[in-house]
Amino acid sequence: MSDAKVQGIVSVIEETKTYGQKGFRKRLVVLEQEKGSFTNYVPVDFIKDACDSVDEMKVGDEVEITYRLSGRKWQRDADSDVRYFLNAEALSFRILGDKPQGNVEELNDGFSEAAYEDGDIPF
Repeated sequence: MSDAKVQGIVSVIEETKTYGQKGFRKRLVVLEQEKGSFTNYVPVDFIKDACDSVDEMKVGDEVEITYRLSGRKWQRDADSDVRYFLNAEALSFRILGDKPQGNVEELNDGFSEAAYEDGDIPF
């Protein structure tokens, strides 16, 4: 079976968080994908030593992430509802192309200077 991949623009890079007595580490990266009339946000978890590799990424980079799906079942006690959780765990990534780098908000600042007459809002 081939590895699953997702591509998008990095919109969020969280700091590494550490959990539990054994020091499990996790770092969330969110990709943004334009899907016509809406924007899709894809959260991907980098775990353990992979957290450090995220330092190579910047908000605004276009990346392709190879991932695996990880699911788990959780139930507080025998009388409570069972809940299921699904995560995309990153295996590797690569930065694509020569896209401008930096904060997505900075890249979009030019749009705020667009000349619109009063009442001529495009939505």
